[in-house]
Amino acid sequence: MTIAFRDDMATLDPAIGYDNNNWPIIRSIFNCLLDYVPGTTTLRPMLAASYTVSPDNLVYTFKLRPGVTFQNGRPLVAQDFVYSLTRVMTPKTASPGLAFFAAVDGYDAYVHGRADHVAGLEAPDPSTLVIRLSHPSAPFLQVVALNFAAAVPREEVERPGNDFGRHPVGTGAFMLDEWQPGSRLILRRNPHYFEPGIPHLDRLTVEIGQEPLTELLQLQHGDIDVLGDDIPPAKFIEVMHDPSLQGQIIHGQKLETNYLAIKVGQKPFDDVRVRLALEHAINKARIVKLLNSRDLATGQVLPPGMPGYDPADRGYDYNPDEARALLRQAGYPDGFATTLYSVNTDPHPRIAQAIQQDLAAVGIKADLRMQALQTVNAAAGAPGGAPLVWSGGDAWVDDFPDPSDFYTPTLSCGSAVPGGWNWPFYCNHDLDRAAIAADAIADPARAPERLAAWRSIFARIMQDAPWVPILNTRYYVLKSRRLAAPDALLTDPIYTPINYAYVWVNDGQ
Repeated sequence: MTIAFRDDMATLDPAIGYDNNNWPIIRSIFNCLLDYVPGTTTLRPMLAASYTVSPDNLVYTFKLRPGVTFQNGRPLVAQDFVYSLTRVMTPKTASPGLAFFAAVDGYDAYVHGRADHVAGLEAPDPSTLVIRLSHPSAPFLQVVALNFAAAVPREEVERPGNDFGRHPVGTGAFMLDEWQPGSRLILRRNPHYFEPGIPHLDRLTVEIGQEPLTELLQLQHGDIDVLGDDIPPAKFIEVMHDPSLQGQIIHGQKLETNYLAIKVGQKPFDDVRVRLALEHAINKARIVKLLNSRDLATGQVLPPGMPGYDPADRGYDYNPDEARALLRQAGYPDGFATTLYSVNTDPHPRIAQAIQQDLAAVGIKADLRMQALQTVNAAAGAPGGAPLVWSGGDAWVDDFPDPSDFYTPTLSCGSAVPGGWNWPFYCNHDLDRAAIAADAIADPARAPERLAAWRSIFARIMQDAPWVPILNTRYYVLKSRRLAAPDALLTDPIYTPINYAYVWVNDGQ
């Protein structure tokens, strides 16, 4: 199978990689304690053969699957998870997933240098891993199914001169065979993988550096199987009405929110009135029309389909007069100049230009910086970096279907770190405490109470306006006729969108 992307992978290190391109590739090379039934949001054991949870929801005991080996031939043991999870929680790793593990006992002491190990991680024997929490966390089983919690072999990570992100070694269905930066990445089947018959593919090729329009032509000519960068917006209507492509287009709703990130610590955005001015300045309906009305305008952080989403919450209205009034109140009657970053792949430059025009209409002059995905992410994740970032290209897609996933990695104090995904560097300690309290409601019978708490948290976030939520995305996957896997595996809610380990092709078609 062949898939094509415009932009290269930044890394294949599961502790660090966190974008739409490398996330499913990393999941193909590595495994976690738990994973999801393919094509669903239902958890299942993976490297753990079984697990138990104590009655107080504080102690998780995992029994490892026997006979699993890393791709270098060494057997997997429980101590590998102690090392792997500790590595994610080590500040110098600069893992964007660090904050996910804040509930682990000893997290604070270790992260802030008061301890030399994480007290809540133990391996009493080679096949048993025990994780103790400092407080209950309703989504914790989903957290240990994240890429960040994947098992990695210490000897490979710490081998002198080795760049683990370029030479990954895991336990997964595929092994890295070749990586020519900027050109091609090839994965081959792991012959010792523990799931019988998986993967179906012998090889997965990722072509890198292709323009989306070129990708479309390649797919139509049978040279690639999936458009990694989605259907080019300029060709969307044509593709949707092309009789020769019928049966090759799969669509569904992403759990994704595209937004404008605002650096809340940079002047003039440290004034909430300025941020609220941006909320009122942007014409979201016009942006949706730019995308052939394929997506949905939004005014809240959570997307439709996510537990906790409030269909009655429309957010701030488009009101340029109100935006100008807020700027006057903040001391900027003539506006100001700033910089807006965007990925340079269509349609994102056009969306950024629309945002630029809307801001100009209220007196804000935004200089556009159109750059590659990795460059934009680096600027967005730097405290003194991009003041405004259009998130399209790497908008927030669920890691797991729980409202905490739209807070912990993107808006919590723990994620306001260099290299993280809290691009506004927003931090509200009161909301952090409220989030911990919400996730401490671990009893399924109290789920409505927990969701109500999360709705309140997101409403308070929007009062501070670190994001301008703009649209929710729908999937439109264009596939070759030879790609024969069920639609659910090609719009997988966790693998965003393709679960490479379980798809297959029919040769000769």
